[in-house]
Amino acid sequence: MRSVRMRILVTLVVLAVVGIGGWQLLPSQENKNKTITVGTTDAVTSLDPAGAYDAGSWALFNNVFQTLLTFDPSGVQPVPDAAKSCDFTDSGLRTYRCVVRDGITFPSGRAMTAEDVKYSFDRVKKINSDVGPASLLSTLGSVTASGKTVTFHLSSPDATFPFKLATGAGAIVDKDKYPADKLRTDNSVDGTGPYTLTSYTKDKQAILRPNGDYEGELSGTGRPIELDYYADSAKLASAYKAKQIDVATRTLPPAMVSKLSPSDPDQRVLKADSSETRNLYLNTRKSSPLHDVLVRRALAWLINREDLASTVYDGTVSPLYSLIPAGLTGHTTSFFDTYPTQSVAKAKALLAEAGVSTPVTFSFGYGIGHGAGAEEAAALKKQLEAGGLFKVDVKGYEWTDFQKSWAQGKMDAWAVGWVADYPDPDTFGASLVGSDSVMSTGYSNKAVDNLLQNSQQYADRSRAEQDFRNVQTDVANDVPLIPLWQRTDYVLSSEDVGGAQYLTDSTGIFRLWSLSWI
Repeated sequence: MRSVRMRILVTLVVLAVVGIGGWQLLPSQENKNKTITVGTTDAVTSLDPAGAYDAGSWALFNNVFQTLLTFDPSGVQPVPDAAKSCDFTDSGLRTYRCVVRDGITFPSGRAMTAEDVKYSFDRVKKINSDVGPASLLSTLGSVTASGKTVTFHLSSPDATFPFKLATGAGAIVDKDKYPADKLRTDNSVDGTGPYTLTSYTKDKQAILRPNGDYEGELSGTGRPIELDYYADSAKLASAYKAKQIDVATRTLPPAMVSKLSPSDPDQRVLKADSSETRNLYLNTRKSSPLHDVLVRRALAWLINREDLASTVYDGTVSPLYSLIPAGLTGHTTSFFDTYPTQSVAKAKALLAEAGVSTPVTFSFGYGIGHGAGAEEAAALKKQLEAGGLFKVDVKGYEWTDFQKSWAQGKMDAWAVGWVADYPDPDTFGASLVGSDSVMSTGYSNKAVDNLLQNSQQYADRSRAEQDFRNVQTDVANDVPLIPLWQRTDYVLSSEDVGGAQYLTDSTGIFRLWSLSWI
């Protein structure tokens, strides 16, 4: 990202020296209302915020709904958006109060009130969709509203609650348009974000137009956007090469990404550190052949992350040995410390101790079209079947079916990427390894739950570091998941599109409004 910014700066200096007017760098009147086309492989599970907890859905929610708080690009603390102000009202971090900004209106013309905010949070918890974000609101006891003031009453101290308000789980809906006890299933959205959704075709396209009535943190809305969804990375790459899209993001083929150069004069290559991780999740229920912790530890001894990173991903990801990625408070190398090298002998000894017959047969699922999922599954199958200790039955699933299958415990193992909900290690805690984990592994450890809850009491997040270190030690010992890798973010854009460097970052916000014509 730094090299791209430097190149733009140099260009500005040269233009100034040779006397070319700066007006040529501004969008022409012709381009002002021209649509910017963005391509992605991230699918949308639901247009209703109560029914989706995935990167593709939340990317759309970021643009068509508002949340009380949001994040500035690369920011680490939330700032007001639909709220005029928000603060804890007690030193115990159990009461959080927000005042809704004046002037916000839904598409119907009705003004947003605190009742709409209360309604939005209440329905997420009441509907409690098996692929929804209710688990993220586990510390939310109740919500009260009066006029423009909404108060959140927490069941335990939670310094991370303001972060959660800035996520898709905090999207505010019109209480007159969304049923209280079930998901809305049509293809319309009634939100107050910087964009309105004018057309949507599942797995194909979303057409977004700037919302002229938007009132919030942004000083203005962006250009018209066409968001195109592709079935797999190869099709996304082909569309970009054919100039059918102006911006390509999440997720390009590793073979293509590894050859990209920020110095390419024909396109803008944006590369940045990311907190996105990918784990192999294991079904710990009694009905699964992976129920015995000794069997799961045996699997951990057979994983070769370096091989995955170099062969399947062409060096575009980094091997990961912990629940929490590098760059966040509490990151460790707990899995390297416990399982430092691939060892068939150690895995065999654990299976013998468990008294199970080999090969242990189990099912392995992955999402079709999401990056190099199929290639990764094949590589992991080869690693895990080393020495004849396991037999892995691999199956690919369409994204929505994939989520439902793991939520219902229908698979023994599954590989899924996790995009941070907000820039804090807490987003890798209860959601992934807590007793009510959204990954539904069946794992429950009271010591881990207590550590995660204890970590939320610290307003100074650095004080939670030891709790997260202890959690990762327990996770490496219990193996409800096996960390695989940490991604580097890549965004490609044509040379006449600016602002792509702000499109995505570790805050979890997808900023289509940042894009403009140069």
